[in-house]
Amino acid sequence: KQASWDDVVAEAKAGGYRLISTEELADRYRANPAALMMVDTRQEWEYRTGHIKDAVNFPMEPTAWARWRRAAALEKFLGADRDRLLVFY
Repeated sequence: KQASWDDVVAEAKAGGYRLISTEELADRYRANPAALMMVDTRQEWEYRTGHIKDAVNFPMEPTAWARWRRAAALEKFLGADRDRLLVFY
């Protein structure tokens, strides 16, 4: 099943995540790009074809099973800094 916007909002709410608009993201990026960690979740070959400047790549499949299976690797990848804003796209 293709995820709808309502599915995304429900998952964000259930997981304690906050959704922000592209305008808010752009404002935050312009103000202090070092305070953000942009994570491109596409496959590595897609990332290599182009990505947001300073974004890092962590390929993820859009399923709960894939996220659960890679949770420990993602935690290590993100590091200990709990104060920066994480943006997954």
